[in-house]
Amino acid sequence: MPERPLRQWVLSLPHALRFLLATNPAALTQVLGVVYRTISGHLLKRAGLTRATGHTGAVTLIQRFGSALNLNIHFHMLFLDGVYLPVEGAVPVFRHSPAPTGSDLQELVQQIGKRIGKVLE
Repeated sequence: MPERPLRQWVLSLPHALRFLLATNPAALTQVLGVVYRTISGHLLKRAGLTRATGHTGAVTLIQRFGSALNLNIHFHMLFLDGVYLPVEGAVPVFRHSPAPTGSDLQELVQQIGKRIGKVLE
């Protein structure tokens, strides 16, 4: 990992989706893609960039069980706490993003929920 600030994001999924995602790797991959793109888009927007003008980075651990060994699909994600701006012929420049506010988190959860619903329909 680069020596840059990181932020951990944890997303737990509704009980109704856990069995589906535990038994359907393609659906799990789609849901993780939705989550990554939503958080990545948020970071880019906060930096005043787009997917074409900036880059984010993340590593995800998919945890399948809770502490009682119950089925509990959820994601532990380490995101760079900012974005990289490509610079032609030079090393990309890192731009730190401010921490998300409570309203940012609320909005992200709503966006993620809507987008997961669309993908799984």
